[in-house]
Amino acid sequence: QVQLVESGGGSVQAGGSLRLSCASSGYTISSKCMGWFRQAPGKEREGVAASTSHGVTNYAASVKGRFTISRDNAENTLYLQMNSLKPQDTAMYYCAAGSYCSGARVWGNLYWGTGTQVPVSS
Repeated sequence: QVQLVESGGGSVQAGGSLRLSCASSGYTISSKCMGWFRQAPGKEREGVAASTSHGVTNYAASVKGRFTISRDNAENTLYLQMNSLKPQDTAMYYCAAGSYCSGARVWGNLYWGTGTQVPVSS
């Protein structure tokens, strides 16, 4: 059974930092596209960052230069380092795994985590 479990969310003030983690079980991430999505209240889910199996990374324009996606294939874990957080980054953040990446999104045979909340106060 595939499980993706996010952690590391929580309340933070604008300008602060958080590091999200996504631990995978029942699923080897090394050969997969892995990524982070987010969904703010009343908005559609958007791709934030994606990492190909070859280590190529892509970011949404809104987070480029502030967020860094990385992975530890040996630990089967994906990370998202978020710096210089803004109130508009407030959302539920989801980890996703799939067959391929396109831009900052994960596509194909998707598996999702249950999400971790990140509220950013001004």
